[in-house]
Amino acid sequence: MTKRNYHPETLSVRAGSALTELGENSEALFLNSSFRFKSAAQAAARFGGTEPGNIYSRFTNPTVRMFQDKLAALEGAEHCVATSSGMSAILACVMGLCNTGDHIVASRSIFGTSVQLFTNILKRWGLEVTLVSLTDPEQWQAAVRPNTKLFFVETPSNPLTEICDIAVLADIAHKHGAHLVVDNCFCTPAIQRPLEWGADIIIHSATKYIDGQGRVLGGAVLGSKALMEPVYGFLRTAGVTMSAFNAWVFLKGLETLHVRMEAHARNALGLAQWLETKPQVARVFYPGLQSHPQHHIALRQQANGGGIVSFEVKPKANQTEKEAAWALIDSTKLISITANLGDAKSTITHPATTTHSRITPEARAEAGIRDNLVRVAVGLEHLDDLKADLQLG
Repeated sequence: MTKRNYHPETLSVRAGSALTELGENSEALFLNSSFRFKSAAQAAARFGGTEPGNIYSRFTNPTVRMFQDKLAALEGAEHCVATSSGMSAILACVMGLCNTGDHIVASRSIFGTSVQLFTNILKRWGLEVTLVSLTDPEQWQAAVRPNTKLFFVETPSNPLTEICDIAVLADIAHKHGAHLVVDNCFCTPAIQRPLEWGADIIIHSATKYIDGQGRVLGGAVLGSKALMEPVYGFLRTAGVTMSAFNAWVFLKGLETLHVRMEAHARNALGLAQWLETKPQVARVFYPGLQSHPQHHIALRQQANGGGIVSFEVKPKANQTEKEAAWALIDSTKLISITANLGDAKSTITHPATTTHSRITPEARAEAGIRDNLVRVAVGLEHLDDLKADLQLG
């Protein structure tokens, strides 16, 4: 692909395609584990890093490289490291860039498993972690220590779609010599490009919208070549590697990314607006709504509001908040009851007992995740069918 300023939609289809002499029009799938060398000298040069090329699919595979190059082009990043899952992407980022005794400031409004990683597993290895409000820059400023290495955020957050001002947090981080890491899973580069707002590193769970059809697992870490070198070094040794087959699936998913994300967002906005009119709904969380606390930031930072809508259900008489949420979820017939998101099929879940069930009730309360909260990852079905399935009158 010749170098020029192609539009993002074109990059989704064309970037990263390293075609062979066979003339294929679709990216090839390389399922082999290792690669042959022309000589012992070439093998030594490959292993020594003086000659580029494929060695072993744990850390060099042509199909994975094509996925990395395509996603990097879409995010405007110099380099991408593909991993086996979104969580392994976070792990690779932290293990590659941090040492024992380093400090991380993270939003408390992050995925429940990410909270477990930061506050349980990583602390066992001598990393210090402070959780703060995603939306209050003063808390980030106050949390900084001399040994702070990373700021970590999801924006929009899971599940309340809170939004931080990326440029503001990047400025605070950089003044103290830290790097800002943004999990861009909810938006993808079709909606938001964090590097353009000052972020240093992007994390993706490619399992979600990048695939788009709930088929395979994968993750990615993106940033400058200098920052990605130690991340790649960790992956090469630890083996938290994306499979070639999964990379090939993601390559196909990226081709339709912009079309899908526009459709997800259009459906999500329509559903959120409808939910706000329902007396059974206490509150709706969606960045595209004017009622959203950070709507003004979303207008500036994102192309649209994305595909995730969360809302609180009003309990009926003699009904607890959890019972109200569960009753609504169980009444659905079309929407899939699953904690995954980013699928063409709409999904519905109860965050307090699924995605955030492993954090303490106190931590959930601090994050604003109540027992009556329901999250819908709005898919590509007809909006009227989704409304009918929620049975809110």
